[in-house]
Amino acid sequence: MANRESSFKNMVITLFMVTFFAAAALGFVYDMTKDAIEMAKLKAQSEAIEKVLPDFEELGETYKVAAENSEDTIEIFPAYDGDKLVGYAVKTFTNNGFSGYISIMAGIDQSGNFSGYEVLEHAETPGLGSKMNEWFRSTEKSSQSVIGKNPESHHFEVSKDGGDIDAITASTITSRAFLDALNRAYDAYKNNGIENTGSAGQ
Repeated sequence: MANRESSFKNMVITLFMVTFFAAAALGFVYDMTKDAIEMAKLKAQSEAIEKVLPDFEELGETYKVAAENSEDTIEIFPAYDGDKLVGYAVKTFTNNGFSGYISIMAGIDQSGNFSGYEVLEHAETPGLGSKMNEWFRSTEKSSQSVIGKNPESHHFEVSKDGGDIDAITASTITSRAFLDALNRAYDAYKNNGIENTGSAGQ
């Protein structure tokens, strides 16, 4: 009996030590890489802003807008060419994707139309939901593109639900989520008076 108790005790101690050192190693790796990860995210965000907007010289003051039914916020980046406002980059999101969270940088031009978008983060199915990266800016099929459109002139829901946008083939859930994120972006832009922003730096 004593040998059995001793073996059990040794197993518990060994398991504890393995768990402790594994947790310590993970913590060390996280501390070593968190700054690099954050820098990479900021770089990707900056590049996305440049892609979704017309040429600009600088960004104005960033606006943060509380999102409905969520603790997250939507960020709005006014962009200027000199003193001229050229549009807004809106960092938006949805939690309704097939695999949950999707983050998108959307561009809105001076007319209130979407000028571009870049998917920043998602975990949608490769070859299906992941097609949103290109699907909604198709130059060949206007019915699936959101570029040059806005939710006031077009119904930003999938055609299956009575909307004006064709869903990704076999990925209706992802398509609904994508359009939900764009509707959030447009609502934040429109309902908070952002379109009345003045000159750069104000």
